[in-house]
Amino acid sequence: MQDLERELYARFGSRVKRNEPLAAHTSFRIGGPADLMLTVESESELCTVLEAARRHRVPVFCLGGGTNVLVSDRGVRGLVLKLGRAFERIEINGSCVKAGGAAMFRVLVEATVEAGLAGLEFAEGIPGTVGGGLLMNAGAFGGEMSAAVAAVRGVNRAGRLMTLSKDEMSFDYRRAALPDQLVITLVEFALNPGDKTVLRARVAELKAKRAARQPTGVPNAGSVFKNPPGLFAARLLEACGLKNLRFGMAAFSERHANFIVNLGGAKAADVRALIETAQAAVRAQTGVQLEPELKLVGEW
Repeated sequence: MQDLERELYARFGSRVKRNEPLAAHTSFRIGGPADLMLTVESESELCTVLEAARRHRVPVFCLGGGTNVLVSDRGVRGLVLKLGRAFERIEINGSCVKAGGAAMFRVLVEATVEAGLAGLEFAEGIPGTVGGGLLMNAGAFGGEMSAAVAAVRGVNRAGRLMTLSKDEMSFDYRRAALPDQLVITLVEFALNPGDKTVLRARVAELKAKRAARQPTGVPNAGSVFKNPPGLFAARLLEACGLKNLRFGMAAFSERHANFIVNLGGAKAADVRALIETAQAAVRAQTGVQLEPELKLVGEW
């Protein structure tokens, strides 16, 4: 670890952060420190850093928008990477749209709707980045990211740049099958021409639905559990009496049972206890095993 830190500091100087608190970088506002943290601003920098980390045998975790993750109170050992502003660019050329891995989903939806392109309206309220959304094949209201993806570019664990066509990828519910630890730098979408007025109306409709159903103004990480086949996790949780269940300063939302909210100063251990308690209760009462959509990160 010290050898990697010295090498990175020689190359990037004060951009390398030691013991950076990750709570400030997650939508949950929960998480202990990263041993090392660095924001890269180009694919070349990313290749250099990943190659160095592999050579020094230091684990790497790439943190996107900090949504859909629960970072341990103990933090993350090794190196945490973030993609900088250079990876937020969105380029539209006809029906082809290219978005950097760090582009925010909501910004991408706004840009495509204003360009009169259909296919991503479902993602209007999905938090986080395009790269993170691809890794989990983000979806809502009957739409999924995989339907619009044409190609992906990224850097692998060895520090090599690679491009994958859609035919070289496979997708499932809330999952994309990609090379292990690939850091996504660019996603290319193939969209369809649409009427701006209709697209704007659809986005407004979905925005209103989210506002009515989901918690707002309080830290959370989105949906906690995946929907089991043919079922809804929120309905199962509510039927089992778990809505409003609270451990410490973490609680299942009173507005939507499949959201856990941070009421102020919640610990990752509180959230994990809620998750495990809910899984046990739903399994005991219904026989259904809920699978977390939330990814646990760090040292537990």
